[in-house]
Amino acid sequence: MTHLPRTNIICRLQVEGLHWWSDASKYEPTMVYLESPHRHMFHIEVKKEVFHDDRDVEFIVFKRKIKKYLEEKYYDKQYDLCNFKARSCEMLAKELLEEFDLVYCSVFEDNENGAEIYG
Repeated sequence: MTHLPRTNIICRLQVEGLHWWSDASKYEPTMVYLESPHRHMFHIEVKKEVFHDDRDVEFIVFKRKIKKYLEEKYYDKQYDLCNFKARSCEMLAKELLEEFDLVYCSVFEDNENGAEIYG
């Protein structure tokens, strides 16, 4: 049986944003500060399957589409950044996976802790 290779394009981007976790202290009392809006640089990596070697999806354009999507949906003029509100890294990764038909997405807070999801 012959294994057919699969090819993905990979894009990495950063988005400045706020979020909070309303129930943080229910899980760990010392994390009560996470219940207030706090800023992160969200580091995002996405992978999208392509079907030929001449890029049916140009990755620079694709990266810009993702960044534009997040900024149009979540930009908050009051704070001059994206306001993800109560959305977690897991929620954002799932949203991007579905919105852009990805095979993989990871979202990290400050490139330190995060989540990944596979399609």
